[in-house]
Amino acid sequence: MQHTARPFLSRFALLGTALAAAALLGACGSNVKLDENAGKAAPIEDASKGLNDGRGTAASNITPVVVDPTANDAAFGNLPKVVYFDFDSFIVKDEFRDGIAGHAKRLNANKAKKIIVEGHTDERGGREYNLALGQKRAEAVQKSLTLLGVSADQVEAVSFGEERPAAQGGTEEAWAQNRRAEIKDR
Repeated sequence: MQHTARPFLSRFALLGTALAAAALLGACGSNVKLDENAGKAAPIEDASKGLNDGRGTAASNITPVVVDPTANDAAFGNLPKVVYFDFDSFIVKDEFRDGIAGHAKRLNANKAKKIIVEGHTDERGGREYNLALGQKRAEAVQKSLTLLGVSADQVEAVSFGEERPAAQGGTEEAWAQNRRAEIKDR
């Protein structure tokens, strides 16, 4: 007499493993929602206004990263390395489109060149929300580049959320410097 329970049990075990993997992947997802229209009503500010040396006045255990948006190296020429965003927004402002177009031209001329776009936020909002918003900012710059013909495998988008501030302090000036995406060669 043959037992038919064994194939059934192995199918059951396989199904159980697949369901467990699906549950695990579902748990890794974020339920943070970012409004596509967020920030549209926010006042537009001059992101270059009030830039300082990156040393804030607020006490914090997070050390700010010094970001000089005018700094250039031979690989970048005169192209800006930083794109600033309005509060709670990941919409690329018109004032940064020429710089992004310059990076697209540079990348299209050298298909072997790769860059990384780092998305950052100010300290307002929860950690998970800020990581998601930083990713949306990086991806907005990435999408702008790919729409200009850059190969998707040349651009990597990552988020640091609020973890690497350019300036410390609880002022609008400091927050404006932290709401950014940085373009770096890989």
